[in-house]
Amino acid sequence: MDNLEDAQYPMLEAILEIQQLPLQPMYTNRDVAKIFKVCVRAIQNWISAGRLTPRDLPGRWKFFPQDLEEFLRNSPRGRR
Repeated sequence: MDNLEDAQYPMLEAILEIQQLPLQPMYTNRDVAKIFKVCVRAIQNWISAGRLTPRDLPGRWKFFPQDLEEFLRNSPRGRR
């Protein structure tokens, strides 16, 4: 996406653009782990801690882009 100011999910889309990943309508635990460059267990820990809320859809838990955008907005900024 060329102009992130017009993006529906600006924080998520910025990360996806850097990693050259497409915006998808739904994400699995593995997809989210890949986006955030963590292991699937970290995603499960974030869910258990209430930091990330999945949708209980048939088959497995899924995440919509708005779920990931909300997670990013509510996450504390780290120092690096």
